Amino acid sequence: MASKIPERILRTFWIILGITFVALILNMPSSLPVNIHLGKVNWEHTFYRPELKIGNFSKNIDLKYGLDLAGGASLNFDVDTSSVKKEDIPQAIESLKGNIERRVNLFGLSEANVQISNEVDRHRLTIELPGIEDFDQAISFIGKTAQLRFMGEATIAPEATASATIYDLFSKDIGINGSHLTKAAVTTNPQTGKPEVAIEFNPEGAKLFEKATKEYLDKRIAIFLDDSIISAPTVNSAITDGNAVISGEFDYKTAKTLTAQLNAGALPLPIKLIQQTRIGATLGKDSINQGIFAGSVGLIIVSLFMIGNYGYLGFIANIGLIIYGLLALSLYRLIPVTLTFPGIVGFILSVGMAVDSNILIFERMREEIRKGKSWNTAMELGFGRAWDSIKDANACTIITGLILFNPLNWSFLNTSGMVRGFAITLILGILLSIFTGVFVTRNLLRVLAHHDK
Repeated sequence: MASKIPERILRTFWIILGITFVALILNMPSSLPVNIHLGKVNWEHTFYRPELKIGNFSKNIDLKYGLDLAGGASLNFDVDTSSVKKEDIPQAIESLKGNIERRVNLFGLSEANVQISNEVDRHRLTIELPGIEDFDQAISFIGKTAQLRFMGEATIAPEATASATIYDLFSKDIGINGSHLTKAAVTTNPQTGKPEVAIEFNPEGAKLFEKATKEYLDKRIAIFLDDSIISAPTVNSAITDGNAVISGEFDYKTAKTLTAQLNAGALPLPIKLIQQTRIGATLGKDSINQGIFAGSVGLIIVSLFMIGNYGYLGFIANIGLIIYGLLALSLYRLIPVTLTFPGIVGFILSVGMAVDSNILIFERMREEIRKGKSWNTAMELGFGRAWDSIKDANACTIITGLILFNPLNWSFLNTSGMVRGFAITLILGILLSIFTGVFVTRNLLRVLAHHDK
């Protein structure tokens, strides 16, 4: 009589299939035309990848490519240090670089390269932005800080009302500006469902805002951004906790951009754009295709080896590798990770390490079977006893990857964007390979290769 697979194992199996299906949808082309013409059957349809959208939140899940694969923009700025004492220039330059890097990160870019070069008494700031085609957008974001001001409603004589401008209506400066902010974040209005920007004031700003909301009770306080009014809410009650909400005709993208600008802060030194250059992909399409082809051939050979050496066990391991690939690409889209050619190499290398884990497990299974253990027992023991070797080997590689990635930005370690791209895909790949090699493949074997004894 065939033994029944436990309900817990079957439930886990279906969860794995569900996650795989979601990953497959995420990795669909943005549009996939299908044309079938067989005899009297003429069917044409284009499938579109579903948009990742939750309420008003939407996310672009297209893969992002680095300068070597997609090209981008290079911006060269002149740094004005005339207002800073000579002994304070190095610190101001370092602060400028850190602020620009933070601003670039808020822009949603990774693998961007920010460099400072010194030429006698001149300082140059060079910024390379992968995948950026809109120069004006990049320039305005990097070289500009959103100037936020709060203005109180003024009393206007009836005879002057007709000719009054928005600046006349809100001409009373209540002393609050962007310098009083500690942070800004995108939120959603629970009543309208529209995006808003929640801001939090520092202690000084909180006191000023409390005073203003008491003074302008039942009146309006206008919020100006770069001299443009974005909101003029009526004060219904005094606000004492130092928190406020900027509401306007925002979509999620504009709300996120405003939030990033407010969080970026002012630049410590003025910068002036002196050159902008469009950078072409350094590898070229042919080199990319050759690299992908070489990686695909390697994966096919590895898959054939697994099937030839381990039979149906190898076939199931290959299914686990396909799931691994789909999950890895999904993470690259969702985080997102900017793919460079070294990053693709890191991904392929982690696939090889996932295969290593399966080989260790299967060899341990063979040892247990030779000792007379049943297939199911040998399988469980094989995974359990191979885990120590898998854990230690992958831990060492993860440590090496962290050194290459240099998350704390130590100057004595690597700071190259290309190497960091390799490191991040390698680390993510190893963590995923442990998950698929030990957890996913194990559950696939429990269901698809279940033995009665």
